[in-house]
Amino acid sequence: MILKDLLTHASQRLEAAQLAYGHGTGNAQDEAAWLVLWQLGLPLDSDLDALARRRITPEEQAAVQALIQRRIDTREPAAYLTGEAWLQGVPFHVDRRAIVPRSFIAELLAEGSIDPWLDDSSRDVLDLCTGNGSLAVLAAMAYPDVRVTGADISADALAVARINVDRHGLQDRIELIESDGLAACPGPWDLILCNPPYVSAQSMATLPPEYRAEPSLALDGNTGGHLDGMDFVRTLLRDVPRCLKPHGVLVLEIGNERAHFEAAFPQLEAIWLETSAGDDQVLLLTLESLLALPSLQAPAP
Repeated sequence: MILKDLLTHASQRLEAAQLAYGHGTGNAQDEAAWLVLWQLGLPLDSDLDALARRRITPEEQAAVQALIQRRIDTREPAAYLTGEAWLQGVPFHVDRRAIVPRSFIAELLAEGSIDPWLDDSSRDVLDLCTGNGSLAVLAAMAYPDVRVTGADISADALAVARINVDRHGLQDRIELIESDGLAACPGPWDLILCNPPYVSAQSMATLPPEYRAEPSLALDGNTGGHLDGMDFVRTLLRDVPRCLKPHGVLVLEIGNERAHFEAAFPQLEAIWLETSAGDDQVLLLTLESLLALPSLQAPAP
């Protein structure tokens, strides 16, 4: 068997199994390429055309088939099976202790889309709900002169984040702290990045197994009695004004829940940022916009 045939067979098996994607790939063909290349020890950015006629040994074929079968049987994201995920071309360790990194904020950091709201004096960046630490690492890479803090309520997630901070040699620039929201990280911050739990109750009820394999703490936004997925965000927007510097900004990802966000905060003037998924996934809030809403104003010191 040659690599081209192995990829075709793997893709067909994944397609027939009717799996769900979205953890680094969007379809069976790309997922098959990821799993096959990883199992064969080949770079994930390999030129598949150039390798199409590479001979596959019986042992390699058996190992690939076993991995594909595991993906089908477990319905776990491929990243959990390989122990690695890529974001903006940067590799990160990932395991079941943390959500698979896929934030669109990564694009904004790489493309400089947040830069117009920063200046030469911007020094303090917080990645709230850091998970495996990928956004903290990417922020440190994007802004060499800033100090970055990654915060999460999950000690397990922070243990994964520590692996990634160490992996990229950023121990001196990234601090990791355990915090329930902003409780242990008052700042003040020039920039807060946050990809929080925001999935509504209705969406949680219909998540495919691949997403249910992830920690629900990182997904379920209905922990305060509402059903719209905005409970963490409500607390965040209540607390964040006191944690921002005068020209500080909050960059917040809410995924496919824009309708619920706007219903929860109808008077909030948000700046929606363009990503590869459109302009309804990530928003930016200035301190001025937050303080314009009386219900969100920070208490007097």
